Amino acid sequence: MNASVAHSNLVFAWLWILLGFVTGMIMGLKFQDPNWLGGYSSFKRRMHRLAHISFFGLGAVNLFFYLSVKDATLTQAGLLASRAFILGGIAMPICCWLMAWTPKTQPLFAIPVISLVSAAVLTLAELMS
Repeated sequence: MNASVAHSNLVFAWLWILLGFVTGMIMGLKFQDPNWLGGYSSFKRRMHRLAHISFFGLGAVNLFFYLSVKDATLTQAGLLASRAFILGGIAMPICCWLMAWTPKTQPLFAIPVISLVSAAVLTLAELMS
């Protein structure tokens, strides 16, 4: 079971990196338009860029987690960290896109942030045990 748990982070990492390329390609079709999503410095455009970059960053974090624990027998902390990294990775771009269009959704950012911070703490606990 532990190998498949870590493997899910590896698969997720590469899926998220692929989605980073795809969202970058889609955004690249419009980036030359100075008024796209309200202009370069507009809130909507910044949130879309943050969602795009979060695919790469959180894909890399999941890859680092996989590389850190791939040969370990995971405790409950490691199993929870695995799932929390994936949850945070899924929630972050969704929250960015929601907030781009509905700023009142800002409190939802607690979901990816708490998930990712918890995953990092649990990973440290796993590696130190």
